[in-house]
Amino acid sequence: MSLKRKVAVLGATGAVGQRFIQLLQGHPWFQIEVLAASERSAGKKYKDACPWLMETELPKEIAEMPIVNADVASVEQAGEVDLVFSSLPGDLAGSVEEQFGALYPVFSKASAHRMDKDVPLIIPEINPDHAEMVKIQQKQRGWKGFITTDPNCSTIQLAITLKPLMQFGLKQIMVSTMQALSGAGYPGVPSLDIIDNVVPFISGEEEKMEAEALKILGNYNGYTVQNAEFQLSASCNRVNVKDGHLESVFIKLEQDPTIEEIEEVFAKFQGEPQKLKLPSAPVNPIVVRHENSRPQPRFDRDAGCGMSVVVGRIRKDPIMTFKYMCLGHNTIRGAAGGGILSAELYVSKGLA
Repeated sequence: MSLKRKVAVLGATGAVGQRFIQLLQGHPWFQIEVLAASERSAGKKYKDACPWLMETELPKEIAEMPIVNADVASVEQAGEVDLVFSSLPGDLAGSVEEQFGALYPVFSKASAHRMDKDVPLIIPEINPDHAEMVKIQQKQRGWKGFITTDPNCSTIQLAITLKPLMQFGLKQIMVSTMQALSGAGYPGVPSLDIIDNVVPFISGEEEKMEAEALKILGNYNGYTVQNAEFQLSASCNRVNVKDGHLESVFIKLEQDPTIEEIEEVFAKFQGEPQKLKLPSAPVNPIVVRHENSRPQPRFDRDAGCGMSVVVGRIRKDPIMTFKYMCLGHNTIRGAAGGGILSAELYVSKGLA
């Protein structure tokens, strides 16, 4: 690609917005042109508007960039933009993303439009064909641009592990999550709520997991998505871990493959991003660990530069067919990294 596409980041001062900024540094296809956030931050230099939360240094050129209001007029005045990454809060994203979607390709991490019938819910390795739905969206809404969405962070890692299992006939899934503090944004969960504690409730999380996976793994018929027919039950918990969601997954299949067969389909799984060699695509979307004590957030969340899902403790189950643990980096694969990979997929398909 000869010329980099210029991008705007909406919600640039938040934790996911900062991860977008971090991951876009030196990206071969995309260049940050505009940073946008709330009126409270607009008009300030980025370094003065928010504390930098990433482990790497705040890039000097980003530190000096001005922040503008997260509206179309302000972004257009600030610079020429080819596409938009949105990490706006869900309660603000709905109407704002529609205004941008009328003009630009919008890659959203917000939940506002995930279940809209004409909006794709994309994991590039799982359902790249769903990306074509934006053509229907543009036609129906009369838009020049579009909105495409990425799933909830806990849904992404689960769905990646479910895709290769579909060849055995998915019937039922039960999942219990142990979700990191960074999934709650910054400053997140109050310390006195989470120290020496586990919080067995995350508002809206179980409903998102149970609905989104069916859409992601459903069939696109050229007009809309027909949901997958398996059953999924989720129970979500917040735990005292900074980054990395760990999930305990129980699967009932129509067939009864051996553990070795299951390990093989996990380890060999690849999708369109790997075939296209997209810049953010991990070589192995699923990494299989054989140790009894893995995966663990501290040791495994950065696998594949945070873009791989790590699976372990694969074993037979006396009630379901088998069970396993899976781990994903919730702010990389589960958030900004997943959004950037989706944008790479759309560009490679000539859709953005």
